[in-house]
Amino acid sequence: MDAVQQAARSPGDAALAGLASGPAGLSAAEVRRRQAEFGPNRVEAARREPLWLALLREFSHFFALILWLAAGLAFVAERFEPGAGMAELGAAIVGVIVVNGAFSFWQAFRAGQAIDALRLLLPQRVKVRRDGATVEVEAGELVPGDVVLLVEGDKVPADCRLVESWGLRVNLATLTGESLPKARRAAEGEGGDPLLARNLLLAGSLVVAGECCAVVYATGMHTEFGRIAHLAQTAGDTESPLQKEIRHVSRLVALLALGLGVLFFAIGMAIGLPFWANFMFAIGIIVANVPEGLLPTVTLALAMATQRMVRRQALVRHLPAVETLGNATVILTDKTGTLTQNRMSVRELFAAGRHQLAAARWPRGGDLHLRAVARFCHSLKFVGGEPSGDPMEIALWRFAGEVAPLGERSGEIPFDAERRRMSVTTRGGDGAGFVWTKGAPESVLPLCASWDDGGVSRPLDEAALAMFRRAHQDMAERGLRVLALAWKRHDAAGGELEAGLALSGLVGLEDPLRPDVHDAVTRCHEAGVRVVMITGDHPQTAVAVAREVGIVRAPSPVVLTGDALRGMRPAALQLALDAPEVVFARVSAEQKMQVVQALQRKGDIVAVTGDGVNDAPALKTADIGIAMGLSGTDVARDAADIVLLDDHFATIVNAIEEGRAVFDNIRKFLTYILTSNIPELLPYLAFVIFRIPLPLTVIQILAVDLGTDMLPALGLGVEPPGPDVMRRPPRPRGERLLTWPLLARAYLWLGPLEALGALAAYFGVLLAGGWTYGDMPAAGDPRYLQATTACLAGIVLAQMANLFVCRHPLEPAWRFPLTGNRLLLAGLATELGLLLAIIYTPWGQRLFGTAPPPADAWAIALPFALLLLVAEEGRKAGCRRRRRPA
Repeated sequence: MDAVQQAARSPGDAALAGLASGPAGLSAAEVRRRQAEFGPNRVEAARREPLWLALLREFSHFFALILWLAAGLAFVAERFEPGAGMAELGAAIVGVIVVNGAFSFWQAFRAGQAIDALRLLLPQRVKVRRDGATVEVEAGELVPGDVVLLVEGDKVPADCRLVESWGLRVNLATLTGESLPKARRAAEGEGGDPLLARNLLLAGSLVVAGECCAVVYATGMHTEFGRIAHLAQTAGDTESPLQKEIRHVSRLVALLALGLGVLFFAIGMAIGLPFWANFMFAIGIIVANVPEGLLPTVTLALAMATQRMVRRQALVRHLPAVETLGNATVILTDKTGTLTQNRMSVRELFAAGRHQLAAARWPRGGDLHLRAVARFCHSLKFVGGEPSGDPMEIALWRFAGEVAPLGERSGEIPFDAERRRMSVTTRGGDGAGFVWTKGAPESVLPLCASWDDGGVSRPLDEAALAMFRRAHQDMAERGLRVLALAWKRHDAAGGELEAGLALSGLVGLEDPLRPDVHDAVTRCHEAGVRVVMITGDHPQTAVAVAREVGIVRAPSPVVLTGDALRGMRPAALQLALDAPEVVFARVSAEQKMQVVQALQRKGDIVAVTGDGVNDAPALKTADIGIAMGLSGTDVARDAADIVLLDDHFATIVNAIEEGRAVFDNIRKFLTYILTSNIPELLPYLAFVIFRIPLPLTVIQILAVDLGTDMLPALGLGVEPPGPDVMRRPPRPRGERLLTWPLLARAYLWLGPLEALGALAAYFGVLLAGGWTYGDMPAAGDPRYLQATTACLAGIVLAQMANLFVCRHPLEPAWRFPLTGNRLLLAGLATELGLLLAIIYTPWGQRLFGTAPPPADAWAIALPFALLLLVAEEGRKAGCRRRRRPA
């Protein structure tokens, strides 16, 4: 028999004795001994990767290794061929690696610090009996065998066995997801599931009514709370689709660059190029084909997206998470605290034979007794005139409004899980007494002899009972928690207290939906994102809430409970998920994770929302986990990728829109930066094949990739979402970021147009200076410097035109005003400013080997930039015409 079963099945005294404790608690010496043996009472945080290792990882991924290789080759070349500018090239490449790695590390570090600021774990202090005296200690100091005293409002600090209890009710929402409080009592019970044992209190739950004395039997990671936390911590991290795609693109492009470098080095050696000239040529090929700005631009674009999301109340812990959510095909959402506010309120009542909305019944005078039951039958406590205790009783008390006092409270029969009702007696100064009773209809109705029909009392015959039962069923099917309220006058002399009651009516309570949640679910449907509710609550309630928010629209959705899942094989669960509308109810933490894994096996990208400890394993396993920042538990926030700071489900839809825009924008700036690879590569090919002077130096290539192109590319990375983003389905899971149409557009169309203009400017300057084929001017020749500068200027001007056409693959540039993206304006101004600085300032000329070109060079380059703009817009127009229906 394990500790849980032994604690649940043993009488209170035996439970104390089994833990070598007693009513007076443990001695100080015994506490110290047990603290040394069992350790502190806390849930250990998941072991984090050391900061130095996380920083090192940013400099050792595959793309960085390729750049390290290029830098190393440059330094080697400088050693054997000094003065060729290879040291400056190597230093520039190392600078790229350092800046990109440091930025990525800092962004992840800041997100981790923001989450740490949210940490509020178990209760800080708790009352405990030690050496026969009641003292207050830190919750972390508790040990098995400690006797704790808990009252309404306390959080349970460890797993405990009740020894004594008085009207005790606890909220297990953080463990089970169910918001309704559960009664607990000290009597011995059945062993088995600790969540169902009525004489156990579990760490992390909340005492909402009553008080108790209990003995601790498990602390820290040995509690149910700790077990679920461990399950979340041991679930492996899932690589996001964007991370996979960036890894794929990086490796593909890097291997292509290495392959071309080796290939053309071999060609150069075959045609008799000098070794070091050929070596420099190979490095140029590699640098020209590796888009050095890709990772910094992706990182910066994602970082800026996360900053926008913070302004919209969503904290993104992992940079790729925004894009991953944009690619989600399924959202598994909890009910309590996610779709609802985790706050009870009275929505409807059935009184005087008819249904009434609670908000529409004022002012009425015929429901005095119904309101009196709601006002007086409770175990609330009042601080400063405000009630505290069970949320359901607070909701009834507020619903009742002001009711004239009908005597002083004289007695109470507390709520009991078996009786499923509660009664309170009041007695006035004239001796008149009343009994006020509330409870489950199946418990209260058999005790009633009459019912109130307005101001008239009528017998509760079979017809009346049938009427109330139909009303009960109708309200329950709509997800309301139904209570029956009854009363009677009571003479102090006698009679059974809870017999012969008058039924005042039925009250339906609900956990109100969060604002805008229905609109958010509707937008998910429009975007092709499936929303599935998965909760620990009752199936009937779950279906009703799902129907109200729009998750369920069919008359008969598939409802799967935890009991049903327990007997299902993985293949059967996957087949069940083929149903268009599925609701999961009464599920455990492990089962929630199983549903996530089943959806992932079906090829779905799964986002999971939740706020409780029970949600953490699924949050960790999912492609993207979304936790609540206000009501969420610490373990859930640690397991999540995104934390909703305002707990609004509607914020998720904004993040989906943002995520889809991020993917579209990455494709835009991929097209932009890959286009410039062709005019950077072709000069090297011409240099080797046609034996012409090298039109573009390696350091000038870096000037384009890491200087003039960087801010415009970032501007494309922060384009606002298009109007159709949320009206199209998620892209297929296997769809690549780098597609053949994108490569063809960049490498076979836009790139050659840019290369044509750049080489035209280069040869225009060279020929105007008297160059003839076969001449190889010196590296410092003024006319040669002007010609390479003209080639550089031609590429940059063409890229400025390319910026406009890359804003959309099909729509014309003039449909997207620059005022909608100020960063693009800044990018254009910076691009032009950097180009002029590189050409006309002494430091620019010295660093990049430039010289001011003649005016003729600009006159050649500008028309070719305009040609690119006109030609690409013509291609788009042709594509649009072909797409239009005949």
